[in-house]
Amino acid sequence: MTYHKTAWEDLSVEAAYSAFEADFPEYHAIVSLYGDIVCDAAEQFHRIEAGVARLLQTLPQGLGVAFKRYFVSDLVNQTQYIDVNQGHTAVSVVQQPPLSGAKLAVWLYIVPSNSISRSANATVINHSGMHHFIHTGLYTDAETSATQTAQIFRSYSDMLAAEGCTLERNCMRTWVFVRDIDLHYAGMAKTRSEFFASQGLTKDTHFIASTGIEGRQAASPSVVSMDAYAVDGLLPQQITYLHAASHLNPTHEYGVTFERGTAIRYDDRTHVLISGTASIDNKGQIVHPHNVLKQAERMMENIGALLAEADATFSDVACLLIYLRDIADYQCINGYFNDKYSSLPKVILLAPICRPGWLIEAECMATLQITS
Repeated sequence: MTYHKTAWEDLSVEAAYSAFEADFPEYHAIVSLYGDIVCDAAEQFHRIEAGVARLLQTLPQGLGVAFKRYFVSDLVNQTQYIDVNQGHTAVSVVQQPPLSGAKLAVWLYIVPSNSISRSANATVINHSGMHHFIHTGLYTDAETSATQTAQIFRSYSDMLAAEGCTLERNCMRTWVFVRDIDLHYAGMAKTRSEFFASQGLTKDTHFIASTGIEGRQAASPSVVSMDAYAVDGLLPQQITYLHAASHLNPTHEYGVTFERGTAIRYDDRTHVLISGTASIDNKGQIVHPHNVLKQAERMMENIGALLAEADATFSDVACLLIYLRDIADYQCINGYFNDKYSSLPKVILLAPICRPGWLIEAECMATLQITS
């Protein structure tokens, strides 16, 4: 994995991106504003889109954006600046304010354009005879978080079935966004567990890598929404579930149902999907209560242990999303990551975690080459 950072001073935009250059290249990029950020929302969105366009011009020809997530500060007022119909690109818009002071940042996943297509409900990446399905912005307007969760997972399962897939066999990762997470997470988590059990996802089989975090995707009464990623064509032996038992306990022990991480081995590379990870020990207890910097250190130690189970290190990480509960912790945490992980494409977002005592959480994706 190689890392690059480029900036366009006339736009006050920078792009940090990782490159896995192979027969099928893939890039992750975080595009953000810096310096003297203009106050006008329309201008900020214009500059980010111009920055995305310039980034694509600097990369090798023939690449396109398969997935694009906007992290915005005020979804209700800012969706007017975002075109959610961007050809074959899967577009996600999440209210998780970037803590840089800008109104938005963007995460991009870039692959060869000729591999990207669109089915009825998903963006599809075609590679090595496999189909990778990206679904975004799934939500309903049901009355409770529990009912919304049930309807979202049922609808998603139906969408997978239309592609010849199932939740149990093909879904590799979800992002579940919960508005007012301190109030609504428990209802989401309980219903998700019940639905998983009905689909054969139990502690005795496996769960799905996931991040359950504060956020909203719709200007509606919805409090639960979801993005998801599935792969058709994998054999069971290509999938490894990561545990890092020396550092972390199984999630079902404290009443939730997701995998700590999943490694997917292809012919030429391995993708490692690390779920939202916090400062927790192998008894399920919070480590370093009330100390955000110490929690960040333990969180990254936990992520490192999960990566190691997949024979990966932080030098294989393609991008890092960091969630903070308290805006007042930004300067401390920004300094820590700039010092310790300066090269990684990353963004720090205001997004409370599912347990109030956790002050910080992070997720990442890694790609490593298979050499033998």
